[in-house]
Amino acid sequence: MPEVVLEVKDLVKHFPLTRGVVFKRQIGAVHAVDGVNLTLHRHETLGLVGESGCGKSTLAKLIMGLERPTSGEILVQGRPLTKTGRRNIQMVMQDPYTSLNPRMTVGDIVGEPFQIHPDVAPRADRRRLVGELLELVGLNPDHINRYPHQFSGGQRQRIGIARALALRPEIIVCDEPVSALDLSIQAQVINLLERLQEELGLAYIFIAHDLSVVRHISDRVAVMYLGKIVEAGADTDIYDHPTHPYTQALLSAVPVPDPARRGRRHQVILEGDVPSPADPPSGCRFRTRCWKAAEVCAEQEPALEVRAGSAHPSACHFAEGRDVVHA
Repeated sequence: MPEVVLEVKDLVKHFPLTRGVVFKRQIGAVHAVDGVNLTLHRHETLGLVGESGCGKSTLAKLIMGLERPTSGEILVQGRPLTKTGRRNIQMVMQDPYTSLNPRMTVGDIVGEPFQIHPDVAPRADRRRLVGELLELVGLNPDHINRYPHQFSGGQRQRIGIARALALRPEIIVCDEPVSALDLSIQAQVINLLERLQEELGLAYIFIAHDLSVVRHISDRVAVMYLGKIVEAGADTDIYDHPTHPYTQALLSAVPVPDPARRGRRHQVILEGDVPSPADPPSGCRFRTRCWKAAEVCAEQEPALEVRAGSAHPSACHFAEGRDVVHA
């Protein structure tokens, strides 16, 4: 196996809920991330999927060092995440329109990491390096003095990618980097990310709602529900033979363009709402919406482990493989 460049161990992030104005007291906590374990290998793409509010973006912020974990640890190449380690992890934001400062030129935006970390590049070389980064992501280096509003959405996202590459990171966290783009532009950005990974040996954590995009770019996939990883494995295992009921429900909701094949898919309709992360259910957190739920599901939390008849781990007492019909 390739070298492990990122390891997340028992990561927990609880946001306190307080009451009172002057004398505040904690009355609870939002369990945004609750005991997540992940590994990321060099030159690998790990896809992270799940419903809105399941904790994906919070997990990304923890890995980036933008949030401080309640407990657990993050190791970068075997060492705890520090300021130096954070330099090795960069992020591509979701919205290319708000992630770039409209008052800064493209040259200033892409070159800002050099100002924060002046030891990376001498001042005399920074403009040349910015031009090389713009060219690397498919932009004209002559546009270095333009402002973000003078670029299209896809070009702005390329600027964000160039900025992420400035410090020569080994890990890039992509937080839904194509969700705000048109379909044709999405394909261009995905192809760019794959090319950069091949040329620079990057490792990606790719967060997205679009399961088809995640399957296209990912080597492994982790499915998240209410702050926990409920299933993880190779992309073919997750997409072709999901074992957790939540994963099966997610995949059954993916539209099938071919009308002749729509009748072959059994669609899973989940009843009820997603529980509040401030008061998660006991035992299995998915049991309140699961058609397989039994008494043991409320009493005992299922471990994320390989179950009988499956080749990848699943956090379900009644994990059972189900083949999925794809488009």
